[in-house]
Amino acid sequence: MKRFVFAGALALAAGGQALAADLPPPMAPPPRAPATYVPAPVPIFTWSGIYIGLNGGYGFGTATSSAAGVGNMSPNGFLLGGTLGGNYQFGNFVVGLEGDGDWSNLDGTNSTCGTTGGGKTFSCEAKSTWLATVRGRAGYAWDRVLFYGTAGGAFGNVQAGAQGGPFDSATQAGWTAGAGVEAAFAPNWTAKVEYLYVDFAGLSCTAGGCGTGNTVTLTENLVRAGVNYKFSW
Repeated sequence: MKRFVFAGALALAAGGQALAADLPPPMAPPPRAPATYVPAPVPIFTWSGIYIGLNGGYGFGTATSSAAGVGNMSPNGFLLGGTLGGNYQFGNFVVGLEGDGDWSNLDGTNSTCGTTGGGKTFSCEAKSTWLATVRGRAGYAWDRVLFYGTAGGAFGNVQAGAQGGPFDSATQAGWTAGAGVEAAFAPNWTAKVEYLYVDFAGLSCTAGGCGTGNTVTLTENLVRAGVNYKFSW
């Protein structure tokens, strides 16, 4: 009896192995799809923030005397100084406030200023040694490029007198307006080019300085370039 049971078990095992040999091999797992490359998002630039910078350029203007027969003077020269400001952006519009202070060497003369007591003609000279402005700015931004207009108050040193001095000198107040374009070339750095027109109140020039009592007004045209660093906070 045991022999029959053992023989049956062997036969069953042999049949199972034969059946397993006839079955198809198991299917390989499907290949994995390649990972999809998702580029890192480009950070959106904003003009909002506080900034500091440097500016420099060239100025040319006209100094006009109220005295009859005195020709105009044309001061011109270079400027260099610093800038402090802040912007706020909403949509594509940008508004802000900016102040700057520049050393300048605008200087000009003419040869028809007046005559001395002996009837000798002498030359006049007008110059400005520094300039400061406080201005509002408003503009439209195309991403990293900003076109803006600007206007506000101006303050500067105005000097006038016979060529070589002595000069009548005073700090004069006035107004300024202009326009410019500014572009961001790095996450926190921008560069700008702008034009400003400056108009100062008249300087009272005494007989001791100008040879005759009169008023000298000064207007300036400024073309400046600048680089600003905008803080991230």
